[in-house]
Amino acid sequence: MAGKPMPVVVVAGMHREARTAAVESLLRAVPDAVAVHHDLDAIEGDRMPRTVRDANGVRDRGRPRMTRPCACCAVRDDLVPTLLTLAVGGAHRLAVVELWDSVEPQAIAELIAAAPAEAIELTGVVTAVDTDSLVPYLSCGDDLAEQDLAMAATDRRTVADTFARQLEYPPVLALACAGTPEPADLALLDQLHQTARRLPLGSPELARVATAGFDADAAAARHHPACALLPQEAEEHGVATLVWHRTRPLHPGRLYAALEDITCAALRSRGRLWLADRPDALLSWDATGGALCIEHAGPWLAALPEAAWELEPAARRVAAALDWHPRHGDRTQHLTFTAPDLDRDTLRRILDSCLLTDDEYAAGPGAWRTLSTAFDALLGVPA
Repeated sequence: MAGKPMPVVVVAGMHREARTAAVESLLRAVPDAVAVHHDLDAIEGDRMPRTVRDANGVRDRGRPRMTRPCACCAVRDDLVPTLLTLAVGGAHRLAVVELWDSVEPQAIAELIAAAPAEAIELTGVVTAVDTDSLVPYLSCGDDLAEQDLAMAATDRRTVADTFARQLEYPPVLALACAGTPEPADLALLDQLHQTARRLPLGSPELARVATAGFDADAAAARHHPACALLPQEAEEHGVATLVWHRTRPLHPGRLYAALEDITCAALRSRGRLWLADRPDALLSWDATGGALCIEHAGPWLAALPEAAWELEPAARRVAAALDWHPRHGDRTQHLTFTAPDLDRDTLRRILDSCLLTDDEYAAGPGAWRTLSTAFDALLGVPA
């Protein structure tokens, strides 16, 4: 190992027993592997416990000082220095970073990927999932604080949306189940993350797949609202996914009035949308467990000067080209909805009813801007 960067795998997941089992599996499979874990349950004052263990038990304990009140920030401050220390001398063939329950893997993966490449190399990201708890977690609209899972006093995430992002980011899912997984649960996983490699906990393949390599930039592009790799239309074992793709703008007032019906129609929905009164704004849609987040995600490519297009990532330009309309450019509606027993016909009718009518569309962009201010408060527009 001397002279080579130490491989690092990130293991995430709200299901603590499944996550720990996945880490133990990697430690047993790779000689001289170690695992790093920050225990955010046991913070005392400004000290945060950190353990380093191998397959035989704990090798080292530390209590780094938290210089900021955000627990996730404290983990970020301590993690890379710890990994760099472990990499010295090439004694370890693998370092496994076991994240705490509500830590999302993307930020940690990008942190490790940005570390000195000659010392450590991010080679994989895994989320461990207990399939028996899949639907209950995706349905849970509780704030993390209600479950003692918040990372800071300002953490307003819910259990459902945090768990969804843990599921959808990594290329590998390690599955635990008390018995045989229900076909509907596996179908739900398939439709939420159609490119993921699924392996049972304890699989001899897990270590090989988890260390095969990981491109943090490509992973970020797959989740950027402008070019996200969204689910495809599907139906299996009672679980369905609707893909709603239209090239006409949405009426802000009618959409706002229908938000509750649309959001509650599916266990998980995401994508990008175009409101008639905001012709330049690409908006992201992200909903899980009945909680919806709509945010500005930058301008549509068509709203930028052509000279600026080359400054955009290639994935963004490819996605725009696939959606390109001769009049509107890449402005589009592209939303996906996944759930057991999804009523696709009713949902499609509700969504279509929120589009501009023929007369409204014919009035043109100048008239569209005056349709409604319903989304101003939601999008943080000053009164």
